[in-house]
Amino acid sequence: MPHTWTETSPPDARMELRAWPHNSLSAQGFAVMILGFFLFASIPLYGLLGTVLLWGLLPFMLAAVAGLYYALRRNERDRQILEVLTITHNSTRLLRTNPKGDTQEWEANTYWVEPQLHPSGGPVPFYVTLKGAGREVEIGAFLSEDERKALYGDLVERLNRARNQREFS
Repeated sequence: MPHTWTETSPPDARMELRAWPHNSLSAQGFAVMILGFFLFASIPLYGLLGTVLLWGLLPFMLAAVAGLYYALRRNERDRQILEVLTITHNSTRLLRTNPKGDTQEWEANTYWVEPQLHPSGGPVPFYVTLKGAGREVEIGAFLSEDERKALYGDLVERLNRARNQREFS
């Protein structure tokens, strides 16, 4: 799963979630994809070697390779998202780093934070939000449907645990 939880022990108990989009194409896979596309796209051109027609079709094949290269690099750049949720007995803080490097921040009192699961009506099925401090923020919208369901269960459990720590401290 493209998210992990880390915890520290009391008295400064802190639970931290790090979530990021799944990136299935490695650097080696990227190179294989570009090379493979180039080789398979050039097969029809072998019969045109030595003709003027080759020079008419070659720019289109190279433009297709360049387009694929650009699309894969852009997709990789657009998926550089990191969400860090920090839960303590006093506060819950969500910090989202977007692909361009800008950050968005939300913070609320843990006692009033309410995780919500929206089975429909959101941008994705089983949309997970956190509500508190007069705002509702999304979390993990880039995760798969099953991962969002698991994340919701984790959020409910860990927020309850943080609230219970507050009551006993």
